[in-house]
Amino acid sequence: MRRFLLAFISVFLFCVTNVSAQNIEAAAQAVNNMGPGWNLGNTLDAHSGSRMTDVVRSETYWGQPVTKPELMHMMKEAGFGAIRVPVTWYPHMNEAGAVDAEWMKRVREVVDYVINEGLYCILNVHHDTGADSNTSTSWLKADEATYNNVRQRYENLWRQIANEFKDYDQRLLFESYNEMLDVKNSWCFASFAAPGQYNASIATSAYNAINSYAQSFVDVVRSTGGNNAQRNLVVNTYGSCSGGGTWNQHLKDPLKEMKYPNDPAGKGHIIFQIHSYISLVENNRNRPLASIKSEIDDMVNAWKTHLVSKGAPVILGEWGTSNVDAAVTDYDARRDLMFQFCEYLTQKCKENNVATFFWMGLSDGSSRSLPAFSQPDLAECIVKAWRGSSFEGVYPTINDYEIAYNVTYNNQWSEFYLVNTPINLSEYKGIRVELADKPQQGDFQIKCYGEGGKEQYTNLVTSSPTTTATFNQSTLGNTISSITLQAMRGGLQTTVKSAYLIKKDNSEKRLTSLTPFWGCTVEAISVPLDIEQPAVADNPADDRIYNLQGQRVDAPTAPGIYIKGGKKYLYK
Repeated sequence: MRRFLLAFISVFLFCVTNVSAQNIEAAAQAVNNMGPGWNLGNTLDAHSGSRMTDVVRSETYWGQPVTKPELMHMMKEAGFGAIRVPVTWYPHMNEAGAVDAEWMKRVREVVDYVINEGLYCILNVHHDTGADSNTSTSWLKADEATYNNVRQRYENLWRQIANEFKDYDQRLLFESYNEMLDVKNSWCFASFAAPGQYNASIATSAYNAINSYAQSFVDVVRSTGGNNAQRNLVVNTYGSCSGGGTWNQHLKDPLKEMKYPNDPAGKGHIIFQIHSYISLVENNRNRPLASIKSEIDDMVNAWKTHLVSKGAPVILGEWGTSNVDAAVTDYDARRDLMFQFCEYLTQKCKENNVATFFWMGLSDGSSRSLPAFSQPDLAECIVKAWRGSSFEGVYPTINDYEIAYNVTYNNQWSEFYLVNTPINLSEYKGIRVELADKPQQGDFQIKCYGEGGKEQYTNLVTSSPTTTATFNQSTLGNTISSITLQAMRGGLQTTVKSAYLIKKDNSEKRLTSLTPFWGCTVEAISVPLDIEQPAVADNPADDRIYNLQGQRVDAPTAPGIYIKGGKKYLYK
């Protein structure tokens, strides 16, 4: 009888698991449903190279603000259907590999922000891989010996993540690892960084290891049961290489050598991921659009030939152009070509059922706090390329808000950008900065970077929240490359209400895109607008609607910011 009961219970549990798993859509359907996606980059994936127990400091360590649910709502309203959430885990794991409870809680909160908006979410293991030679940080290497050494820790990490999220529905996908490199930290294909740009032994070890990590990932996640029994799982090629280009015979190897893992769920719940950052410049000139399109066509065809043919759809988990991290990006320098590239790549991916996740840009830095788009026209271009030109999304910008900036300085001499583009002193004569409160003696100074290493410093006055610094051309030269608000000691916090460049004719230009330089974190916050109409000023609970000029309107007639009940609302 006992044997019968045990058998019955086992069959019952199996059936319950399968009933739950039957609700998980096939991977190809999930990819088709995602639409255009975006990466919440440099946030939960930020790291310092050592252990970090302060969750907020970790999340903001690379200058991005603390993520808010409103950001995900904005992305949905714009027309994005999926968010990839990169997470770096090693700073939040003890020597035994256990993840800090507070970190797991924060990761779950951010995932919930995405899921609660009805968006797809991809959660991964990110900078635990990479080009860092420090094996305590980039501890996951595409190398058979390394895999054998870290296998238990890697599987333990995924067991913890999988158990934390096993009851989430099909909109949550797990991604095995990010851009895992070989022992030589080779990009493009395994062993590219070896002498002679190829080493068969290193390459074979790297590709074998990639497939071993992928198999461990699938086995561990499936073993945790619940919706994980058939959850759609993402495995990356070596280095997340895309196979793009024809300049080397080994460029397609990462695609050719990638295997479809043995999956207890059967066929249909695995997705392959690649990344691509195409150069728009060749020989210091803009590439012809035809050349760019040809590269995209070749790359997409390679995905079909070497990945899709193995039985899994593909996602482009990160994409953009090759100078995405430069001070002057293609968005700034060659916007028309950038838009043509983005439109063609997005359309080509949609035609071939490849979901796309743009890396970082679009909403970056303090704009995320509001939230607002820092590249609204590019966001709209990408969405319409996928959803059609008639799609009407909402793309708020920083100009739709009256904002202030909460700045936290972590170190002495850390700096906050007031100006980060060159200005000509033939046009401007000074800068005015207003804080929310009077500063203390020796707290802050305005630092101007002039020509040839020249600098000018102006201490903030203590008698007023407002300080005006007059540019000294004999000290600075003819141009200023940047201006910062610098902390003269660590641990300071302040709120910058406004900053204006003062022109020679005494007119002023308001500075609206203030960002961290180094050693500080910044949160952009919306502040009450200065509207003098009594109905708003005297009765905040008034439910009548006003435009930003303080004029009452019966109802909004155009998309924009309006005021109701003393609060600002975005009408679309």
